[in-house]
Amino acid sequence: MARRTKEEAQVTRSQILQAAEQAFYERGVARTTLADIATLAGVTRGAIYWHFNNKADLVQAMLDSLKEPLEDMAKASESEDEEDPLGCMRKLLVHLFHDVALDPKTRRINEILFHKCEFTDEMCDFRRQRQANALLCNERINLALSNAVRQGQLPAELDVPRAAVCLFSYINGIIDQWLLVPDSFSLSADAERLVDSCLDMLLLSPALRSRVPSMPQGTSI
Repeated sequence: MARRTKEEAQVTRSQILQAAEQAFYERGVARTTLADIATLAGVTRGAIYWHFNNKADLVQAMLDSLKEPLEDMAKASESEDEEDPLGCMRKLLVHLFHDVALDPKTRRINEILFHKCEFTDEMCDFRRQRQANALLCNERINLALSNAVRQGQLPAELDVPRAAVCLFSYINGIIDQWLLVPDSFSLSADAERLVDSCLDMLLLSPALRSRVPSMPQGTSI
């Protein structure tokens, strides 16, 4: 009986998340109430509060569901024992672009995050969660890039913190632009070239070097 109750609770939780995803995608987060989600899911508001504290928890739970398939690749690029951290990172980013472009659930949740989630008063908790997640993501990118430098895949003088900011911003910008104007380019077909363009920036950009050689005296720009 206890096992059945646990399974039923998990089913209810999944129903709530599916209803929230649909409602947020159609109406936006700010214009969706918990009552709307309860009606769509066929449950009571009390059932929602049993699983989630508020809408911020619901949105975060949707985002968490997207992390699992990519987590192994992320951990590989961050491991000091990994011989090809840059390759793992490349594979992860290409996989991410393909998922956003080709998987309907991933696309919907990213559209909610980028274009349909307003940081209103009731979403302050979610904003803080996003800030914490961004800082953690930046730390993980720093670690992966440092491993790539250690393995000789990136220049020894790479300004890793600055490179991490550029990489994070580039990936978010590509996804944001494609979700807004999907006909402007093919995210799935161009995934590898888009990722390689960013990695080329890390490899070749003088502005991402922590030690810029001094110019010879008498040299002018």
